[in-house]
Amino acid sequence: MKVAVVGAGSVGCYFGGLLARAGHAVTLIGRAPHVAAIRAAGLVLETASGAEAVRLGATTEIDGAAGAEVVLVCVKSGDTEAAGRGLAPFLAPDVTILSLQNGVDNAERLEAVLGRPVVPVAVYVATEMAGPGHVRHLGRGDLVLGPGPASEAVATAFRDAAIPTTVSANAVDALWDKLVLNCAYNALSAVTRLPYGRLLGVAGIPAVMADIVAECAAVAAALDLRLPDDTLTKVLALAGTMPDQLSSTAQDIARGRPSEIDHLNGFIVRRGAERGVPTPVNRLLHALVKALESGASA
Repeated sequence: MKVAVVGAGSVGCYFGGLLARAGHAVTLIGRAPHVAAIRAAGLVLETASGAEAVRLGATTEIDGAAGAEVVLVCVKSGDTEAAGRGLAPFLAPDVTILSLQNGVDNAERLEAVLGRPVVPVAVYVATEMAGPGHVRHLGRGDLVLGPGPASEAVATAFRDAAIPTTVSANAVDALWDKLVLNCAYNALSAVTRLPYGRLLGVAGIPAVMADIVAECAAVAAALDLRLPDDTLTKVLALAGTMPDQLSSTAQDIARGRPSEIDHLNGFIVRRGAERGVPTPVNRLLHALVKALESGASA
């Protein structure tokens, strides 16, 4: 496949690197420092089995997506509409567009800008950029794709590239599962600057996570959605699968960049306010991260 990755941060670099290693023609579209490093020496893909340099295309320009058969949109949720507007002139007529983003409404927002279908994808992976052009894998790495004309073929290609991938008509439910995980971990990891394993070992944190999950479940119910009965169990178990992961929100704050908190805990707060559902714990965490953002940008 000819693949373009729009927003080649750690998630985009990881999946793009695996696809390129499997022989697909991948172009990463990202920030200048990463592009320069990748052009000079390839993408350093570091996993539990070691580090290797993967050769693939890299550019800072959105026209790198021209002619791609598959486009992975991996930009931050706040950049969704801007990415869609930039992409629109360069999309092939039969392109498959995948939204590999946090939050539950990015595919819909992209569709509104592009006027064409976008496949929602729930992403379960722990990654970080260890330096320019160097992505480090810390845990998991599986995807749940929504249905689409090419979803099964894309999933097969992903699986052949060592990316565990399933196609599900319930991908939106999977996105809600991921949203709840993010609401439970991202802000707390950012505020405490702790990775997931150490975070969960702090007295009182599991109880706070239970409160977060309860609020998310109440908001979901008000939207006529039902979270699985074992949601809290899965939330608490996540730390064991990614003990060394620092949340993407914590990484953003550390780099002085805007986070996605408005589309995580902030999303729960907004939807709760619309439906008359109180969300005090999510509101507090949202406010604390916004305060950290303000301090980081001062």
